[in-house]
Amino acid sequence: MNCDTGVAVGPEKGKSRKPLVYLVGAGPGDPGLITVRGKQLLERAEVVVYDYLANKKFLQYVPKGAEFIYVGKKGGVHHACTQEEINQLLVERARAGRTVVRLKGGDPFIFGRGGEEIEELVKAGIPFEVVPGVTSATAAATYAGIPITHRRFTSTVAFITGHEDPTKPDSRVAWDKIATGIGTLVIYMGIKNLPAITANLIKYGRDPNTPVAVVHWASTAGQRTVIGTLATITEVVQAAKIRPPSIIVVGEVVSLRDTINWFEKRPLFGKRVLVTRTREQASELVNRLEEVGADCLEFATISIEPLESFEELDLELARIGQYDWLVFTSINAVSHFFGRLLEQGMDARDLHGPRIAVVGRTTAERLADFGIKADLLPDEFTGEGLAASLLAQGMHGKKILIPRAAQAREVLPKTLQEAGAAVTVVPVYRNVVPGVEDGSAREALRREFLEHRVDVITFTSSSTVTNFLKLLAPSGPEELQELLNGVTVAAIGPITARTAEKHGLTVHVQPATHTIPELVDSIVEHCI
Repeated sequence: MNCDTGVAVGPEKGKSRKPLVYLVGAGPGDPGLITVRGKQLLERAEVVVYDYLANKKFLQYVPKGAEFIYVGKKGGVHHACTQEEINQLLVERARAGRTVVRLKGGDPFIFGRGGEEIEELVKAGIPFEVVPGVTSATAAATYAGIPITHRRFTSTVAFITGHEDPTKPDSRVAWDKIATGIGTLVIYMGIKNLPAITANLIKYGRDPNTPVAVVHWASTAGQRTVIGTLATITEVVQAAKIRPPSIIVVGEVVSLRDTINWFEKRPLFGKRVLVTRTREQASELVNRLEEVGADCLEFATISIEPLESFEELDLELARIGQYDWLVFTSINAVSHFFGRLLEQGMDARDLHGPRIAVVGRTTAERLADFGIKADLLPDEFTGEGLAASLLAQGMHGKKILIPRAAQAREVLPKTLQEAGAAVTVVPVYRNVVPGVEDGSAREALRREFLEHRVDVITFTSSSTVTNFLKLLAPSGPEELQELLNGVTVAAIGPITARTAEKHGLTVHVQPATHTIPELVDSIVEHCI
């Protein structure tokens, strides 16, 4: 069998479990369109068998150690697995006592061959559950701004395959009846046969001027929609180089796209944005960018790693009550400080002595997750802004503890020490460059820039800037200028911007308030 497999785990020794296969519709591509039930099943899957059309972001829900098997099929190109091999896989993994999720794009029972897979499970006596998904037909029409039914136009709709079983002697699509008997026609897998499809519809009485839309990669950042008529759509599709996967919508309802189109009118639609934050912290920025239409490319330039020894931190935790101020300069500092605090058998009650200051709103929100409200939040969310706010409280003779990364800017502790404070800086985590040895990842990133596939790059700290430059352009400024030619550079605040400019970058976007929401708003304002 030539299917691609991931990490395999077998059933626990001594335990025999009843086999069960879940056939789950993954929806059309937008990861937000999977059902709650589908997500629940992924979260307890031991084997995931997934398609070409199932968004790989779904795999983040699956427990570590699960087995991933890619069985994707691209129309007329490459089959990782035959349908018979897929059926065999499901039976074999289920009989081994594994919880199997068969993840299929769209809805399993609408041109997804889900019925065939279930028939094999029934023959093998394996229990199953089917979870419906948002089918590509409704998603493509909706995301293209086309209601497939409308009281002013039609109350009938038909879903049709444009690619029938090639072994059948005759077509089972009654073109002579559906050509004029159904208001809206939604055709799956029809790009290759589009000339024949349009010819049949016209032949059997459909007006050649009937509007037609073709939607490519519906509901994703790569969505493209072209409009024509039955008489012209083949030429339009060829000129636009539209390829599978695409959905064809035929009917007068297509004329409503000019009024209802919403998805492709989002402000960052068509823009590719590079996110350089840590993988753990990228989600908020990615989610907000995607909500306004951006296609996000995630490439972490920072990896947050635990300390090799907590001896120094443990010493300070033991005498935490002696400090006047506890100062957090990042959400990572909060998370790792409290992680160790709890491991030591302590909790928030042990922090009743010092007052607590944070660098910004996001850090304050993370602190609140541990049941503590910050005593001080600066007006300007930078190290300098935090230092100024602390100095206004009077720092002479105060004892201050700053948990932070093993390597960080010295502005804050130096300023407080010059004001007469006794400052102790204690590392709580390490901030390192990820995957420096991974040449393939670096080259893939370089290709994105060399082929002009990145429109905006975001930096959320000075470390993201310096680490990015080490990874992308180790040869220096000349190489950097070539790679970033025409790319918009967005920095979350003045410190990050100064670091970027120090390395020869031109910063085009910098929000007045140094938060993720404001950064996204500023990018939108710059790009529209």
